Amino acid sequence: MKEKKEIRVAVAGPRGRMGLETIHMIAQAPELKLVAAIDRSHDGARVADVTGAAGLDGLVYTDIDACFSKENVDVLIDFTNPDVGKHNLQKAIDYGVRPVIGTSGFTNDEVDRYRRQMDEKKLGGIIAPNFAIGAVLVMKFSQMAAKYFPDAEIIELHHDKKKDAPSGTAIKTAELMTKTREAKQQGASDEKETLPGARGADYDGMRIHSVRLPGLIAHQEVLFGGKGELLTLRHDSMDRASFMTGVHYAATTVMDLETLIYGLENILD
Repeated sequence: MKEKKEIRVAVAGPRGRMGLETIHMIAQAPELKLVAAIDRSHDGARVADVTGAAGLDGLVYTDIDACFSKENVDVLIDFTNPDVGKHNLQKAIDYGVRPVIGTSGFTNDEVDRYRRQMDEKKLGGIIAPNFAIGAVLVMKFSQMAAKYFPDAEIIELHHDKKKDAPSGTAIKTAELMTKTREAKQQGASDEKETLPGARGADYDGMRIHSVRLPGLIAHQEVLFGGKGELLTLRHDSMDRASFMTGVHYAATTVMDLETLIYGLENILD
């Protein structure tokens, strides 16, 4: 059997909650090697000193161009914010680095634009609103259920530091549901909001509600209503470690891809 090549990884945002969890995951994964981190400060410091993850030899770079010019990087893992994530994704494409992006806020047009560039280079990558396997399964189950229960509402609940609403996971769930759901406007035909926004965001007639509270991590509930019955699909991430199985899978899978994939569900066997 041919021995698999070690995958050399750079992590953007190593001091963030998801970035730090990714650093610790890589430290425990024998097939992954952390060669660098990209941060807004601590240029030239050892990643181990900045993150507290022992046994890592990579350096911190504040300049992504310097990082990709000096280090041999196979995969970039990014959990920063929409503006930085888009900048880093473009740099990864420019340098032929395979991106794994967990930052939400990408429009379909933006994904298409990045995909065209990556197709020209036969460069694999993935953008995923959610890397938790359970959350991805809820998306797929919701797509199945929407065929039979067109009346549905989504409630997503996240920590109070999350910048975008609705979440990328909720939007992706609704997008998948429209592929099987018969389009309809839900609620009473003459309903009126006594407070603006009370019914939530409107996505193809479905409603999406966003909750932001301290103490939450990432949670989603999809409710389907039918005559005399209610179907509820729910996923809860109580710890950011729940995302790491998907991140690890994506980081190894992109090495065999030649295009940009949007959504972890599209690479799961």
